[in-house]
Amino acid sequence: MVEPFEMALHELVATEEDDGLRLDAVLARRLGIGRGEAHQLILEGRVAVAPGAAVKPSLTIREGAAITIAPAPGAAEVEEAVDEPRLVYQDELIAVVDKPAGLVVHPAPGHRGKTLADIVREWGGPWSEVAGRERPGIVHRLDRGTSGLMVLARTDTAHVELSQQLRARTMGREYWALVRGHFREARGRIDAAVGRDPAQPRRMAVTGGGREAATEFFVLERFADQTSIRLRLLSGRTHQIRVHLAYIGRPLVADGLYGQGGDRSRPALHAAMLHLRHPGSGREMVFCSRLPADLEKLRLSLGGSPEATAAYPWSVSPGAIW
Repeated sequence: MVEPFEMALHELVATEEDDGLRLDAVLARRLGIGRGEAHQLILEGRVAVAPGAAVKPSLTIREGAAITIAPAPGAAEVEEAVDEPRLVYQDELIAVVDKPAGLVVHPAPGHRGKTLADIVREWGGPWSEVAGRERPGIVHRLDRGTSGLMVLARTDTAHVELSQQLRARTMGREYWALVRGHFREARGRIDAAVGRDPAQPRRMAVTGGGREAATEFFVLERFADQTSIRLRLLSGRTHQIRVHLAYIGRPLVADGLYGQGGDRSRPALHAAMLHLRHPGSGREMVFCSRLPADLEKLRLSLGGSPEATAAYPWSVSPGAIW
């Protein structure tokens, strides 16, 4: 039995990138598993595809197809306690939320608790369904262990406009991170293509067959064995920051997947700034989020200055331009 899928019903909607691929290839790519594991799920009869078709590993998937992966027979759901996201801003077209660490954005393999998507539904609509009904309003995502700012779309038109800003790199996203080791330079840029790790399908990696990716970094504070940095995303690949930092030998503190684990519950990464153009009015908007208590406590424990956080660029008031 394929362990990550024993507990939870999982639903996917095929995207443009899935169009024309085999079913087993789509499952492997979207779920971060090996082709053999995907093949086994299908042979166990746990995968359904709508509109109706004879399900087999070689089935050609088209954009918009709904794919459902059933839990293992007899598996029981176990509810996990989660913190609620903070609603930072909302109007008739968008909402901006501050996601706590530990909250999964949308249904994921093996996840047994409430997601941001579930909470958004409870808040009431309307929400866009461009990404599928199981991902109401979700324009982009943060990893489960990453805290910070996300924008949600209330209408399909707003969703399309925000997605275009992401693709055109006019939506700005900046992060605070604590990494292992030191930098000689005060700032730099990492240009390295990111794709699925052929040796470990659940991970991403810098690979020649990956998609173009670029990340800028700026040193904020230097500690004995670690450095806090500000990161600016110039593309939006899965796990991009984590992969890029590990690639240059400066992995995130407490990142068990790409670096070294620790006694902390999540990687030291926070989405601190979000800059976008309002899809209705065209107004330029900047939203900022201070470090959550766990990361601020960690920073201070390393000898960080109590005044430093107030000087960070994302400490400006929401709506300001800098």
